[in-house]
Parts: sequence; structure tokens; C-alpha cells
Amino acid sequence: MGDSQKTLFRPITESIVNVPVRNISGASMTMRHEELAVEEPLEIRLGYHFKGRASSKAISLTMRTPGHDRELAAGFLVSEGIIRHAAGISEIRPLGSGGANEIQVDLDPNVDIDFTRLERHFYTTSSCGICGKTSLQAIETQTCAAIPIGGFCMDAALIHELPDRLRESQPVFSHTGGLHAAALFDEMGSLLSVREDVGRHNALDKLIGERFLAGSLPLHNRLLLVSGRASFELMQKAVMAGIPVVAAVGAPSSLAVELAQHFQMTLLGFVRNQRFNIYSGHWRIKGT
Repeated sequence: MGDSQKTLFRPITESIVNVPVRNISGASMTMRHEELAVEEPLEIRLGYHFKGRASSKAISLTMRTPGHDRELAAGFLVSEGIIRHAAGISEIRPLGSGGANEIQVDLDPNVDIDFTRLERHFYTTSSCGICGKTSLQAIETQTCAAIPIGGFCMDAALIHELPDRLRESQPVFSHTGGLHAAALFDEMGSLLSVREDVGRHNALDKLIGERFLAGSLPLHNRLLLVSGRASFELMQKAVMAGIPVVAAVGAPSSLAVELAQHFQMTLLGFVRNQRFNIYSGHWRIKGT
């Protein structure tokens, strides 16, 4: 017999809610409360000037965990190749009632918009259905700056420590177990920044957006660690941010590896339990 009463969510923080559940263990049942990660839609709109007139356009609707929405919007625009410089943004502001689920990025009137780019950023998803060669060419035309072959280098022993450092820095995951994370590390393995979200691509957009708004792109001297798998979409965003090394707790996809090799990035997979695989760019990892 189904529940006739609507589930009651009690907000704990912006990112966490408390929900009553029936916990079944063997033949016994107990009532308790569980903390869950919040998932809500966010519409990202672009405010721009066209032929001297102010206009706006919805360019994305994503399911995300509330928090760092300004960074998410900015990071999305950067990783999609729509904007390149923070100076091109005049304001990022919430819209609607309370501004909870709609945000607009207003561009400087002098910024030129590639409208075909707005209509055709669909290739960034792994289910887009177009071939890898076409995808890589599309990214190459949008890349801000080539990733240097030299420069960043990290000791293999430090790689083993990164997942624990990431987990220790995930405040919402520690409560809910339901979020992805993206984190930046320097060559010494020091954690510089971390962002969480129910969507792995949103977590990375928030991270990139934070650095973009601070004027810190490209990230040529940083390692990116993601808590899940390494997809083509995440690698594309890393390329746009100029990140030379991407490490994933899970597996990479075949197109993610192809992208890493094409742009001479270092790609690590299965970074957990004191082991990892190197799929591309081994020269950036000392001792391998």
C-alpha cells in the first residue's frame, strides 16, 4: 500500500534537506530522518545588446544543487566558449520571485555574441550522436589558449593522497553521500578549491566560474580531480579552462581519452585505493 501523505522536506541548509524515511533492515522497520542533497532547476539567461537594443535569451536549463549559482553561470559560459574574459560581464543577477531558480548574465554592450554558438553548443554532451572527430574540431576552434606540454608536474605518490583530501573537503557529501565534486590542486598536492553539485558538469562549471571571475584563467598549473568518471563533457570543460591534468576517481570514456591525447593533456582514471591508470600525458607524473 503506497504512502498517502506527501513527503515532508525540512531545509537544513541551502544544499541539504531532511526527509522522513522507512528504514528496512532484514525483517525490521524503523522510522528515521535522512539528509538529502537538494536538486532544483536553474535557468541561465544571457543579457546582451543586439543592434543597439537590450535583449535576453535563455541558454541553459540545468538541474543543480543551489549555491554558487553566479559561478555556475559564469563557468558554463566559459566552458561553452561563449565568453572569454571576466571584463565582458557587467553583472550576474538573480531573476524572478526571490531569484531562486533563474539567473541572468548581463554582458558589456561592446561584447560580440556568436549566435550560432548559442544555438549549437549541444556537442558538449556525451549523447550528442556526432562523431569524435567533429567534436574535437568543434572544441579546437573555441579553445582559448594551447595547454603547455611542459610546466606542471606532480609526484605519483601525491596522486594517491588526493581522493582523501577531496573527501575531507566535501561538507555536503559528508552529510548526504549524494553529490559529485570537482577540485583543484597545485603541484604539491595542496587543495586550492572545491565545488559540489548533484551534476558532475555543474560542479566543474562552478569551479571554473570561481576562477574565471577571479581572473585566474587559464589554469595551466593545476590538477583537476573529479569524484566520478571522466566523460567527454568534463574533458571539454577542462580544455576550455586550460587545465593540463585531469584525474578521475572513476573510469574515462573512450572519447575522453581521445580528447586528452589530441590536446596533449594528462588523463588519470581509477584514482583510488592507492592505484591509478595513466591514459595520456605520462610525462607530467613523476615516477612513471
